[in-house]
Amino acid sequence: MILREFLYVDTDKVKAMLAQLDGGVAEESRETERRESRTTVGPRAAAQHFRGAGSESYTQKSLGDALFPMLEDALESEGLIRDISEEVADIEQWNSGELKKSVPLGSLVRISAPGSLFDARYVASAFAAFGAVNVGLQGIGATPVSTSVPPGKGKQGQARRQSGSPKPKVAGSSPSQLEDSIPDFPDINGTSGSLLRSFVQISRGIFAPGLHINLAPVPGVLIGSRLQEGRQYLDSEADILFARYGTERQEWTLVGSVGSYGTEESALPEMDFYNSDGSVNRGDFAECMNAQMRNLGRIGFIDLPQYPGFSVVPFAVYRSIPRVGAVALREG
Repeated sequence: MILREFLYVDTDKVKAMLAQLDGGVAEESRETERRESRTTVGPRAAAQHFRGAGSESYTQKSLGDALFPMLEDALESEGLIRDISEEVADIEQWNSGELKKSVPLGSLVRISAPGSLFDARYVASAFAAFGAVNVGLQGIGATPVSTSVPPGKGKQGQARRQSGSPKPKVAGSSPSQLEDSIPDFPDINGTSGSLLRSFVQISRGIFAPGLHINLAPVPGVLIGSRLQEGRQYLDSEADILFARYGTERQEWTLVGSVGSYGTEESALPEMDFYNSDGSVNRGDFAECMNAQMRNLGRIGFIDLPQYPGFSVVPFAVYRSIPRVGAVALREG
């Protein structure tokens, strides 16, 4: 029996798929016990007395962790899900393009591979804490602490370090961004509040704010999935999740459907989206814009899969719970 520690379960999606396979999901049983005695007051002829008894007990049991294993077993019995952990760990599968052919879009897959969590909000929170500590150290006359973040190089890096804090927000301006939480502090070996704010800006551009699971089965390849908030288990703030699971790579299992592969396109189409009468062709315009978005994803500037990797629409993310006794025996 495999024990799983779930980080994420999309219970709505799991229930919907189970309903298609089994015609519904039983989520509660009801059994109650009731006793009742009632007397009405009035003329003797009209007086009534009622005594009744019944049995009905009510027990509601949340299926919780049982929901996803039920779906996983049902999909496996129907041959609808495929474990591709070995394939994605083979660099030749990626180089030859065979993986994309054998695992088309929409395929239900299970992938176990080294991976890590990422959230631009946590990057901002961590850098803001670093800045606050250094401001505090300065206030008590202690020596500020530097990070290993490399300073910018050349004139552009110098300009960034001298740019100071962001301009204050005024009424009617756009909402504050994640980087605005990082205070200014004395430049320490090239590390400054301005530099850290720049890294947060890059983080929220490349990975839209929210929790991401990034699997890296082989060097240079990323299988990514953004986990939707409000789903079961994903109910903790970013700081709490990272305090629990850390930032290091560890073995994660991701189950879901293949969303999209990173594009191989390198040339952009002509921005020609007009009909012969001069009106805008809506379909052509949408495709031109989507081609621009694919190109931004190809160069890693926005939250889209990057070739040759792909994205996964997540059903569940978990890690297996090792049997301590078995581990001790293997080490012995």
